[in-house]
Amino acid sequence: MDFNTFKEIAIAQAQSMGIADYELYYKVSQSSSVSVFQHEVNEFTASTAGGVCFRCIVNGRMGYASTEELSEAQAKAVVVRAAENAAVLESDEPEFLCPGGQEYASLDLHPYALPSTEALIAAALDAQEKLYAADPAVVDGTQTESLMEHNEIAICNSKGLDLHYANNLSGLVTSAVVRSGEETEDDYGVKLGALECIDIGKLAADTAASAKAKLGGDVAPTGAYPVIFSPKAMADLLSTFCGIFSSESAQKGLSRLADQEGEIIASPMVTLVDDPFHKDNPMPINFDAEGCPTYCKKVIENGRLNTLLYNMKTAAVAGKKTTGNAFKSGYSSSVTVLPFTMYLAPGEYSEEALLQKAGSGVYINALGGLHAGANSISGDFSLQSAGFLIEDGRKTTHVKSFTVAGNFYDLMKNITAVGSNLELPMPLGMTAFGSPSVLVENLSIAGK
Repeated sequence: MDFNTFKEIAIAQAQSMGIADYELYYKVSQSSSVSVFQHEVNEFTASTAGGVCFRCIVNGRMGYASTEELSEAQAKAVVVRAAENAAVLESDEPEFLCPGGQEYASLDLHPYALPSTEALIAAALDAQEKLYAADPAVVDGTQTESLMEHNEIAICNSKGLDLHYANNLSGLVTSAVVRSGEETEDDYGVKLGALECIDIGKLAADTAASAKAKLGGDVAPTGAYPVIFSPKAMADLLSTFCGIFSSESAQKGLSRLADQEGEIIASPMVTLVDDPFHKDNPMPINFDAEGCPTYCKKVIENGRLNTLLYNMKTAAVAGKKTTGNAFKSGYSSSVTVLPFTMYLAPGEYSEEALLQKAGSGVYINALGGLHAGANSISGDFSLQSAGFLIEDGRKTTHVKSFTVAGNFYDLMKNITAVGSNLELPMPLGMTAFGSPSVLVENLSIAGK
């Protein structure tokens, strides 16, 4: 049974039960991937995951129920279960459904056909051969993976909302292991797009070079230094601490940004954007998980916090309008808040100019332990790092096995320069984080 038939049966069931306020949320993902190890295919996976969530408001309370099975019996049963769940809830918080008839941005999608299994295998094998050929230091342990995915979302409700979204992605992941003597290092690269348009040789060469750059080096000296975070390292930090910009977190006391909208919370160099339509996000979308229109917004502008991110419920609590940032991690999940494409806006400095401005310090291009070493509530972090010393305004000695420590709230205030080299590391989902290089004053480095 397709979703439209399921929807009609569920709506008829809701109406027969006198349920006036309801919503159906449908999400399905079909994916395939091929993994290559030691020049041979070692794994092939294909899966379809998803289903339908029905939620309804009964006596002011929202009940949820979901199913993976699209059948007449489940279309009726899911409505009954949701109504029963609403009846036993004790929460008196107001609940909302998005009204239909709103305006949505036009999407600039560039769809391409998904590759065949044979094309996935050929691309993964080709990428592995090119990884080994890229540098003699590349050794066994090196892996490649080709993937494809079709995503589809539909939302309809009793307020006239009826939305549908579908998009495809495919791509390659290259994971290089390199060795020098007894020392080994690794790194990975990701490139999304039609497989026939990906420059596999360049992807392989870049991945091998990035892994090889980690070999050797010394431990950074202990002290407080100016630190330049590379685009990837800063994007990783932003991803780790993005929850502080959620209104849900603020209302639960899990973010220090509660009641700070309109206040200066960062350096005037900092502008933070959430853009659902960014050209480098492979899954742009013009409605959120509640069906509300999405739009580009400056969360921070020149250091001032313009807005937190809201869904309908958190916006109502704050007396504001939703920012279109409702999110569901799966079809059966409850509605939360999340950005779409969050990035620090680029500044005027080239990376060479940032190095000159720093003079001396540490350039960090890799961070580890982002979950264990970061407290997303307090903002404190202590993270394993690697990069280069900065001496006389240029990168010199490769350094690793040191710790950078600080507080993300303070870090945002201590950014003294922002690079022009914005990068958006390729996401494999609906949310992406990006950044240019940034210069931060006086961060603690624990090394030798």
